[in-house]
Amino acid sequence: MFHLKLIAGFVASTGKGLVMQVGFKAPLDKNAQAQLFTEARTVNVWTDKAVSDEQLQALYDLLKMGATSANCCPARFVFVKTAEAKERLKPHLMEGNQAKVMQAPVTVIIATDTAFAEKLPELFPHEPDAKNWFSDPAVSEETAFRNGTLQGAYLMLAARTLGLDCGPMSGFDKDAVDKEFFAETTLKANFICSLGYGSEERIFPRSPRLAFDDAAQIL
Repeated sequence: MFHLKLIAGFVASTGKGLVMQVGFKAPLDKNAQAQLFTEARTVNVWTDKAVSDEQLQALYDLLKMGATSANCCPARFVFVKTAEAKERLKPHLMEGNQAKVMQAPVTVIIATDTAFAEKLPELFPHEPDAKNWFSDPAVSEETAFRNGTLQGAYLMLAARTLGLDCGPMSGFDKDAVDKEFFAETTLKANFICSLGYGSEERIFPRSPRLAFDDAAQIL
């Protein structure tokens, strides 16, 4: 019944028929697949082309639509863009990551809100008891980490759909970043990802990937 109400509300608010497609969609073409996966590369050197605040807002509006458990949406995103913010981040990076983060137009800290369940009355309103599903700290921690990491991956794919390149990394002092950016909050850093328009300089040969039979099975 809830889903029928959602559909009715959508039709009423737009004045149009339902446009959402479920099933029987055509595969993306090879160019789109290449931009997202087969030709996408981790960037180490960046051009000076800027990334606007409007692009970052559009990026979030895409990634937020990705699925999470009970729509819990535990990831939080800090877009480190100004020179002052970059200087705060710089000393907490591994030495080999400092130059490329400082050069990148934006580096986003993908963090996890350990108190994500507090938002569930807003995000999962048809289940009034949903907040209590995560009262066990172990369940809450596992759910937050899994789904927050998933949202970080959505961020990378959304960025690529917008024509941005990505430079994800985990080479930083997590505790120091938490202290610098998230002191006295419920947020904890997960990983970071630089965003912008990459240069082909220092693009390393693609490393091998496991064959299907080495990584997967069909039962």
